[in-house]
Amino acid sequence: MNTVADLGGMMGFGPVRPEPEDERFHADWERRALALTLAAALPGGWTIDASRSARESLPPGEYLTSSYYAIWIKALERLLVGAGLVGADELAERRALRPGVPGPVLTAAAVPGVLAKGSPAERQVGSPSRFAVGDRVRTRNVHPVGHTRLPRYARGKEGVIERVHGAHVLPDSNAHRAGEQPEWLYTVRFPGRELWGEAADPGLTVEIEAFESYLAGT
Repeated sequence: MNTVADLGGMMGFGPVRPEPEDERFHADWERRALALTLAAALPGGWTIDASRSARESLPPGEYLTSSYYAIWIKALERLLVGAGLVGADELAERRALRPGVPGPVLTAAAVPGVLAKGSPAERQVGSPSRFAVGDRVRTRNVHPVGHTRLPRYARGKEGVIERVHGAHVLPDSNAHRAGEQPEWLYTVRFPGRELWGEAADPGLTVEIEAFESYLAGT
């Protein structure tokens, strides 16, 4: 999706300031934002890809002026309304106006097991991988209106297959309830100058995970 959420390689947003690896939350409400999004996915029936799509499709001005977990909460509101779990009028009044919708509930006791299990995305497909380690490939120069995991800065660029990961759920379809449509997934390595031009550090390389439909042979 070509939105402001795809910030990679864009100019004018200032430096990236890394935080300590163990500093995941800055306030208690951020913990609750993450917990609510994960817990509500069970009765809501949405996937991680649908959740990502909801966040990246926020209006540009709203996205850029919101903190990380504020974006999660705003996207969660969209997901809840879309799933019929909450009404837009209830969000506006910040209170329940109707009885809750019956459905599965993620209890506190079940959380450790659910998190440990995760949501594996690897699948079996009947066709062999099109590419192998060492193959030169070029990413497709596409501009989808929906969710995609192919970053804008890496479209139409030439790289080398570094690793073959097996077949995985395709986020581009799964985000929009169009089925899993699993595809082979690869790590593709690009020279920095292929992505950023001659001014880039000649020793820089960038690796991305790319699905087979993102790639063409050279």
